[in-house]
Amino acid sequence: MAKYILSIDQGTTSSRAILYNKALQVIACQQQELPLNYPKPGWVEQDPEQIWQTVYHCIIAVLHQAGINASDVAGIGITNQRETTLLWHRATGKVLYPAIVWQDRRSSKQCQQLKDQGLDTLLQQKTGLLADPYFSATKLAWLLQHVAGAKQQAENAELCFGTVDSYLLWQLTGGKVHATDASNASRTLLFNIHSQCWDDELLKLFDIPATLLPEVKDNAGLFGLTDSKLFGAAIPVLSMIGDQQAALLGQACVSAGMSKSTYGTGCFAVVNTGENIISSQHKLLTTVAWRLNGNCTYALEGSIFMAGATVQWLRDKLGVIQQASETEALAEQSHYQQTELLIPAFTGLGTPYWQPEIKAALFGMTRDTGRAELAAAALCSVAYQSRDLLTAIAQDGITVDSLRVDGGMTANRWYLQALSDLTQTEITRCHTTDATALGAAFLAALQLGYFSCLNNIEQIWQAGWQFQPQLPAITADGLYRRWQRAVVALTTLDLSV
Repeated sequence: MAKYILSIDQGTTSSRAILYNKALQVIACQQQELPLNYPKPGWVEQDPEQIWQTVYHCIIAVLHQAGINASDVAGIGITNQRETTLLWHRATGKVLYPAIVWQDRRSSKQCQQLKDQGLDTLLQQKTGLLADPYFSATKLAWLLQHVAGAKQQAENAELCFGTVDSYLLWQLTGGKVHATDASNASRTLLFNIHSQCWDDELLKLFDIPATLLPEVKDNAGLFGLTDSKLFGAAIPVLSMIGDQQAALLGQACVSAGMSKSTYGTGCFAVVNTGENIISSQHKLLTTVAWRLNGNCTYALEGSIFMAGATVQWLRDKLGVIQQASETEALAEQSHYQQTELLIPAFTGLGTPYWQPEIKAALFGMTRDTGRAELAAAALCSVAYQSRDLLTAIAQDGITVDSLRVDGGMTANRWYLQALSDLTQTEITRCHTTDATALGAAFLAALQLGYFSCLNNIEQIWQAGWQFQPQLPAITADGLYRRWQRAVVALTTLDLSV
């Protein structure tokens, strides 16, 4: 009898497959890195075939590692990088263009035009989102406008649009299922979070044919069966959920007011708001956390585009480190009061600034600036941005006294202490850095009847490391004001030729 659950965690810079037993204990894990391509300034793309192949090979490898067959897997859960936009032929599955990654800024002018037309309020009221190139709608509109023949083929119902979850489901089912889930749909700027359906007015605004769109399903249910030719047996796909919503669940934040922050490629702080749709007055996003049996749970979210990606920049572009883990020992050689201050606006700034065109800057360099100072500045930049998010959340009426954290960066103890110090918040690291994969696996297990209700996740979640602020509040406040002044200086600096 099948007894395992397979979680697919397709992220921006890697794909993972994690195998769990019925108690959601990890049995095996496989991961492959995934490259990003930057064809023009502000453009970020990925090869869809590489996305699929890394996922496929991770699944094959994890089954081999565990010594089991596909028939031993009771169900699959999928969680994914959100907003990344793909367009493929309905008949052949062939993609028309590389995947446009969520970090991509190419549609910033179109978003500015929407703001200039006063449409930001309409978009926020319907979708909970803002007019920003971060979301899928303007990426899809760009594809239809710039890929030869795409518009006509779309109008002829020959094409499929999808975020990564939809694309993976299509591949896994051999092209039989074109669907998404409510959490991913809510990140497209095309989905009405009140009526829980694609919005005709928004489709008309962005000139997108409805025939392109996937069916929107609850986050747990039978999405389809994998093609038996792929793994030797047909496996039910039983859950799909966007990565940050999956992490909220994996962190057992199932009650209104509970919050988590995930530090992967970017950083995303999410607060469960229960059945209430809270419209932020401080540029947070309102989003679907999950939808089960037709009932929605909502959340407020703050988004930072560069977290772990800033550490990757130190490694891949500057050669300051060979491995991300080296930043911990380097940062220990420095201190918060160092003169160096990094504003990592490599792909613009997210919450609460929403400045897609701004560029990164490093302030305060001296002749003594070296590897240690750069490492500390990179890590502190994520902590300062996290304070930006927590400040916006507090201004919207929700105070976060304790923050549950997960993601790759949370393996760094120096960073977590800096996060606690600079935000003046208690930080609790989850017992696993894989809270995202755990959330998707839990939904599949819930669908299988291994658990009776959503609150059962609290029995699985465990606290790991905990950090309390050790820096005086007056000092942390002063350092944060310096960060704010630097951001203001950067946003008002005109470096155009």
